[in-house]
Amino acid sequence: MTVKQLSVFIENRRGRLGEVLKVLKDNNVNILSMSLADTTEYGLLRLIVNNPEHGRDVLLDAGFSSMLTEVLIIKVPHVAGSLQRILTLIAENEIDIEYMYGLSVETTDASIVVKTNALDLACKVLKSSHIDTMTPEEIASL
Repeated sequence: MTVKQLSVFIENRRGRLGEVLKVLKDNNVNILSMSLADTTEYGLLRLIVNNPEHGRDVLLDAGFSSMLTEVLIIKVPHVAGSLQRILTLIAENEIDIEYMYGLSVETTDASIVVKTNALDLACKVLKSSHIDTMTPEEIASL
């Protein structure tokens, strides 16, 4: 199952990230995970939040360019080789990973946020291999 990731394009200048985070805080949007990539001119902030639609709306209202993207949050057992096994399964099914980053929540497993070129196929492959993904409802409850 996929969840919505909030992506925000921000100018690469001092204090701009703090402005984004303040808008989210002031509107009760809780950040569960984030990844920031930058160039000399702009940054791409990717966020997993408890209410992505509301987060996007309040950021748009505040003048920030933002959008929602479907991603997978894959539960990874705390056992050596678990991540490698999952990534091998994805590769063997000819699914390309576009990007990935970690997510840490209070569970017995770690989790990774993954964007692939074939989300539906990836969901099917993971489910058939008994690998759990997080639901939007699980994210909202954190």
